[in-house]
Amino acid sequence: MLLETINVSDLSQASPLHQVKRPPCVNSNDRRFEVYWADCEDDVRDAQRLRYQVFAQEMGARLTPPVGTAAGLDVDRFDAYCDHVLVRLATVPGAAPGMLVGTYRVLAPGAARRAGGFYTDTEFDLTQLKQLRAHAVELGRSCVHADWRSASVIMALWSALGHYMQTYRLKTMIGCASVQMDDGGLTADSLWQRLRHTHLVERKWQVLPYYGLVLPAYLKTTESPPVTTPYANAPPLIKGYLRCGARLLGPPAVDVAFNTADLPLMLRVDDMTPRYRTHFLGN
Repeated sequence: MLLETINVSDLSQASPLHQVKRPPCVNSNDRRFEVYWADCEDDVRDAQRLRYQVFAQEMGARLTPPVGTAAGLDVDRFDAYCDHVLVRLATVPGAAPGMLVGTYRVLAPGAARRAGGFYTDTEFDLTQLKQLRAHAVELGRSCVHADWRSASVIMALWSALGHYMQTYRLKTMIGCASVQMDDGGLTADSLWQRLRHTHLVERKWQVLPYYGLVLPAYLKTTESPPVTTPYANAPPLIKGYLRCGARLLGPPAVDVAFNTADLPLMLRVDDMTPRYRTHFLGN
């Protein structure tokens, strides 16, 4: 189903879990925030509006939303199949909902089948992950408002994801982690060259991009990057994933519209480091 617009009936029909029960509510340990899952059109619109502000206005992505999409929204065909987690500033009693400061979208296994696959399938050949898909979710469109980029917001989002994984007995998270290519891809390639020695999955899980990152000749170097500092120059979100226990599935793909190199990542619940397991799943 290719969606031109999203309305409440679309959400109830397409979303993976709304037909049976809503994703769990989340209690934030930080009283500045409220964390919950979108259950109406207005919530989804708020998420799409924040994504537009971050991806298009701030990062310069050239978005191509479906025909009929209102201005100022980042919309694609996967949205109506996803559950959207929201972090808002705490609401004053009797007032309108607080400002949205962070969001993720989650595509569950059943919904991915109805959507024709994951978004990640559009950038990578995921044939090697066939055995994992029945219990795997895709994380995507992660963004935090420029004024609220802190570990607190990320942890609030991750706590919600952890509750989600537990409630629905899911085992694996996959997704694309983006690196800006304003430098022609040098940072992304350097990061991949380091992480392939320290964080690459075993061969049976490795995937390949459809449109891989190839550096311009003038950026290529014969020097071997040091592997003692694999996180150097990595965006904070990628650092967080790797510290959690995430592994790279293969080399990056180029996303021309977003001007990013996308690293395919996989995080299995059983592989989480103890510290972040507590953040995700509690004691």
